Amino acid sequence: MLELGPVIPAIFRHSDAYKQYTNMPGGAVVTTTFNPERVEAPVTIKAYLLCVFASFGGIFFGYDSGYMNGVLGMNYFISLHTGLPIPGANATAAETAAFALQAWQKSLITSVLSAGTFFGAIIAGDLADYFGRRITIISGCIVFTVGCILQVASSTGLGLIVAGRLISGFGVGFISAIIILYMSEIAPRKVRGAIVSGYQFCVTIGLLLASCVCYATENRSDSGSYRIPIAIQFLWALVLGTGLTFLPESPRWYVKKGRVDAATRSLSRIRGQPGDSIYIQEELAEILANNEYEQEMIPTTNYFNSWLACFTGGLRNPGSNLRRTILGTSLQMMQQWTGVNFIFYFGTTFFQSLGTISNPFLMSLITTLVNVCSTPLSFWTIERFGRRPLLIWGALGMLICEFICAIIGVTKGSDPSAVKAQISLICIYIFFFASTWGPGAWVSIGEIFPLPIRSRGVALSTASNWLWNCIITVITPYMVSTDEGNLGSRVFFVWGSTCILCFFYAYFLVWETKGLTLEQVDRMMEEVRNPIKSAGWKPHSTFAAGMGLDMTGKTPSEKVHPGENPHMGTGPHALQEEVALYVSPAAANQV
Repeated sequence: MLELGPVIPAIFRHSDAYKQYTNMPGGAVVTTTFNPERVEAPVTIKAYLLCVFASFGGIFFGYDSGYMNGVLGMNYFISLHTGLPIPGANATAAETAAFALQAWQKSLITSVLSAGTFFGAIIAGDLADYFGRRITIISGCIVFTVGCILQVASSTGLGLIVAGRLISGFGVGFISAIIILYMSEIAPRKVRGAIVSGYQFCVTIGLLLASCVCYATENRSDSGSYRIPIAIQFLWALVLGTGLTFLPESPRWYVKKGRVDAATRSLSRIRGQPGDSIYIQEELAEILANNEYEQEMIPTTNYFNSWLACFTGGLRNPGSNLRRTILGTSLQMMQQWTGVNFIFYFGTTFFQSLGTISNPFLMSLITTLVNVCSTPLSFWTIERFGRRPLLIWGALGMLICEFICAIIGVTKGSDPSAVKAQISLICIYIFFFASTWGPGAWVSIGEIFPLPIRSRGVALSTASNWLWNCIITVITPYMVSTDEGNLGSRVFFVWGSTCILCFFYAYFLVWETKGLTLEQVDRMMEEVRNPIKSAGWKPHSTFAAGMGLDMTGKTPSEKVHPGENPHMGTGPHALQEEVALYVSPAAANQV
């Protein structure tokens, strides 16, 4: 926690809000405001581009998830790991059907990546708090590269490719968890949803690129058929890792570590404003005040307490840390329960099993293209209509498409016209996911956690995504493979049923956070008892004002009589001790 010094009674009126100026390390100044609309600096185009670049990390998630979809259907890869000869033009239907990886092989190869990302995301929460958001992401790029090297080196047997995907998973876990955290902490509030949605857009681009590369190499009769798609991933690690070395660290992380001077410089770069700008100082004051308030409410005296803080507050309090952690982890679970990764992981082999599609690789490419083209719609809708409506209506659209697709498959599964109708419904289903739940779940988990537990809360939520991703990739081959469950199109009854749960979940449990700063989201979740009513909440005060001033323009030290105990403000966020936003140089630079 920051070491707070005595109150400095230098107060006067500035435009439409009262301000308090206090000396900061390095000659900087912190200014407080009562106006909740003045708690974030205006942003330049350069600053927007800086925020958008961070979303490039989604390429890792998308490409690494997508390329294996194609590799599992490649003739050379199947022959390499089964020992079966590639069926010729005169092969019988039985020989063609038998030429496939066994369910356990597909399950192991796909799920081991998710297992690695689960543990990587958990570890990333600690690393991001200790070393910083940016360094953790760069470290993830390095770990990811090591895993790629092992995968490229694999030949016969599954040993190296499984080990490589496990290690790559750790790297993807670092990146997928902390990119969301980093973007949420630096993005402007009015377009934060759109910018974080850019992460999901990059995921879809990664899936599309993977499909394109696999489509181009599927007919190669050498190891290049699968090694080329794997090796291209080195490029994504190079671009993201190199680019992040030039980006600023999150100012909220600097505040958490007590480095207020560094936070000022970082926020200045992110917002594209001078460090002594009144806008920068007002935003920094709000971040400082919120952090002080949260540190009072959530004391973390040691490592174990910092994790236990994620589970404090009880289930009865909708704004408690426990409820927020459950919300974040269950939201990511629900995103996986939509069943969309069934298409992206096993779409090629599923289309092959239908027996009426001449080029399953092309069909997989088309579904991925629909995913890419649909996601940018969320850039506008998530800020125009909000998080809740997108998740509610998205779940409704998906469940309708999936049930109709399942009914068609059960009644007329062998009819080529029926198969075309199924494919059309799958594309509409992907449209609903890509424009709603795909970006919406990631946006929400980056906004709902207070600063003291934000890195661990986002890490736990991301780990939940990968845990359920792993579970689904383990069980799905057994559900649909002809040598196991052989559900075929009936699997869409399963995903349709889970989307019903997603619909009710979004309506009753998801908060509306559109247009609020992360500090305002924190206050809203404390004051509003029912998520259904959260869209009607409006900011009415600031943390900074509650920390040092009241609406009379006086500090507690000016109002209190000798011997009395001052109280900083009267709202629910007022600290019950005399503090100010003065930070000693030693404390400001303490890590």
